[in-house]
Amino acid sequence: MHKEKVVTIPNCLTFYRFLSAPAIIWFIVSGWQKMFVLFIMINLVTDALDGFFARKLNLHTDLGARMDSIADKITYVLAITGLFVFKMEEMQPYLGSLLTFISLGMICLIHSFVKFGKISSLHTYAAKIGGYLQGLFFFVLFVHGLVPVLYYVMITWAILSVIEMIVIQLIIPNMRHNVKGLYWVLKDLSAR
Repeated sequence: MHKEKVVTIPNCLTFYRFLSAPAIIWFIVSGWQKMFVLFIMINLVTDALDGFFARKLNLHTDLGARMDSIADKITYVLAITGLFVFKMEEMQPYLGSLLTFISLGMICLIHSFVKFGKISSLHTYAAKIGGYLQGLFFFVLFVHGLVPVLYYVMITWAILSVIEMIVIQLIIPNMRHNVKGLYWVLKDLSAR
């Protein structure tokens, strides 16, 4: 049996996100918006870097993919919590679409637990692009203010990427890590 290497650059970057979560919670509870934004942005950068290093250094592991997915979910929950705490007034007109995205994300998570017994770690291209758009939106919102066009681009992409993940989870028989997207899953299934 091949044993995966646990202490790698990508896994250390992912582990940082676990370690930062209590501090981010403290910043939210204490009303320290600037520190909250700084740490969420660091989390988003480390999320991009862990994937970059995993690809460039060929350090993909199942443990790393699972840890990354859990750290992603924690960062999402913290970012959305901060969004509601610090920017509720600005987000009020957009709650319908934001809650739609959150609900679909919960459906995806629950479905993954029910079908596979674990959190999905698909890491589709659409989800990665969506993460960058969400990070950009988040940064602009807290530094400049809400830009409706950016919000609509971000939330539309986010909703479509979550729907793609739900469809992928519905059609794959076993959990897979780092799936490119629905097109590649369908192509793989039709080749069998």
